[in-house]
Amino acid sequence: MIKTYEQIIKEIEQGIFEQIYFLMGEETFFIDSITNLIAKKALPESQKSFNYIVFFGRDTNVRDIIHTARRFPMMAERMVVIVKEAQELKRIEELIHYIKRPQPSTVLVINYKYRVLDKRSSLYKLLRDTKNNVVVFEAKKLYENKIPQWINNYLKQKNLFIDIVAAQLLVEDLGTDLSKISNELDKLSIILPQGSKITTEIIEKNVGISKDYNNFELQKAIGLRDFTRVFKIVNYFANNQKEHHIQAVISSLYYYFVRLMKVHFAPRKDKNSLAQFIGVHPFFVEEYYKAANNFSPQKIVKVINVLKVYDLRSKGVNNVSTGSGELLKEMVFKILYV
Repeated sequence: MIKTYEQIIKEIEQGIFEQIYFLMGEETFFIDSITNLIAKKALPESQKSFNYIVFFGRDTNVRDIIHTARRFPMMAERMVVIVKEAQELKRIEELIHYIKRPQPSTVLVINYKYRVLDKRSSLYKLLRDTKNNVVVFEAKKLYENKIPQWINNYLKQKNLFIDIVAAQLLVEDLGTDLSKISNELDKLSIILPQGSKITTEIIEKNVGISKDYNNFELQKAIGLRDFTRVFKIVNYFANNQKEHHIQAVISSLYYYFVRLMKVHFAPRKDKNSLAQFIGVHPFFVEEYYKAANNFSPQKIVKVINVLKVYDLRSKGVNNVSTGSGELLKEMVFKILYV
């Protein structure tokens, strides 16, 4: 049976455990979170010595997993068997034999990361169609515009709150890797009192991401054609290339200008509709309106061409000696004067 992350977590918290969990997909944070919660809730520490077994796909085989899963628990209600990195398990289809006749007292957790099973395979069809005692979960990557809300929900569980600009700052610097983001949020939850609101100042002080010199602020300054601010940020980036590599800047600006192009061709221009269409929080829509007035569709096409040229030059194409810092300054200058 296919279930959502929220459904699975709620049931585990309530002490409801299925006999088989097949967790697959690209977003490993969700897979790890479910697995860790099962490990924590399914057995008390005093019963884990003989009843909690972990396999790794590259170091085991399906036969040994099935043999172990069919054992009875020792002085415990259940046994927990976790298979990590199951995508490296050979002949995984043989799990069909266990799924058809699972051990009722065993919780078997299969972590199949970074990919999904072939949905035409017999194994997937059996997992999907088995109504009782089997859970299938596909962990999909969240789109960038969904991450700030995910951050907000994650912090609510810790009785913390976050400013929308601070959340966006984390996304711009850490990307969409939920494991990285959650690690930083966990650190903040340790040092901040419950009920606190996380601001850009707190992010800068405790995470090390500058609230003034980052890709998010560079996008904003370019979009609003704030020349003084743009060149301050670019000079900072050029002097701190380890933290602000030109290719990361190019990628960030590319997606920014793609969103600007969408503003021009959005079917509806009201704040909420536009926010959903271009993939940003409604808080930032006004800024995108202003930037779109400064960059026509024709100019945006020229900007994207500039980004493509400098992406190649940063990788050594048609560039013999110009350093990354100078390339960055040249590129931004050309963007402002397209």
